[in-house]
Amino acid sequence: MTYIVFDIGGTKTRVGSSADLKTLDTIESFKTPATLSEGVKKMKEIFDRLAPEKPTAIAGGIRGLLTELKDGIDNDPVLHKWAGKSLVGELQKYYQCPIFLENDAAIAGLGEAVFGAGKGLDIIAYHTVSTGVGGVKIENGEIDHASVGFEPGKQILDIDRTVLGPDIEPTLENLVSGTAVEQRFGVKPYEIPQSDVLWEELAEYLAQGMRNTILYWSPDAIILGGSMIIGDPKIMVDAVRKYTVELVENFEVAPLIAEAKLGDEAGLYGGLALLKNRL
Repeated sequence: MTYIVFDIGGTKTRVGSSADLKTLDTIESFKTPATLSEGVKKMKEIFDRLAPEKPTAIAGGIRGLLTELKDGIDNDPVLHKWAGKSLVGELQKYYQCPIFLENDAAIAGLGEAVFGAGKGLDIIAYHTVSTGVGGVKIENGEIDHASVGFEPGKQILDIDRTVLGPDIEPTLENLVSGTAVEQRFGVKPYEIPQSDVLWEELAEYLAQGMRNTILYWSPDAIILGGSMIIGDPKIMVDAVRKYTVELVENFEVAPLIAEAKLGDEAGLYGGLALLKNRL
């Protein structure tokens, strides 16, 4: 048996295979095509190479807001030519096997909860801070139920707009994401040295969001991932932990706050965990 997992990001798509749903045997990656048809063509090419006798099951994540049927994305500013089409439906033209699709942040969080930094814990809050801010709540090794999805990056923090001014929606995402930093300062985040006070300020802003996560989700652990967390330079998790503890110490014991361990492979491991749960 060969199981196929994938992770479709705005820049890069990763594909992996596994024989036991415990380890990844092979990983390949390619630049994410602009259109769904081009993406499916490239995915099929790799799927057929990794599973020449056809895959037993397929699971993966994709950036963007999923459709109600979870068969594609409803909208996304980057993968807009993938939106409104059924990715699962296109793949099922070639593969008559179970195919599961989740949001990329959700499936990366599942990977970290089951195989990574949250392994062994029951309730995990995962936040990814990169070009945007996403996240998910994981309970007992499964993505928690949600009517639509989880969007922690959209929470309002800068209520009086003292940081972002009157023209930018004062969300966590617009405070700490890589895109937001570039728009505010005119340089890529990786061009700002670790010694710059900005990184400490970003840790403080992110801690405000983690305070809300603790109060709303009451997790055993918060796992932080994404390029703004695991890159170089980066928002230091130790600083986020320090500020979060200060914010909640009067009414709550702060949970474990840890850096993600699986890096770019988190979504692929999440696909393995999803298949273990669904099959």
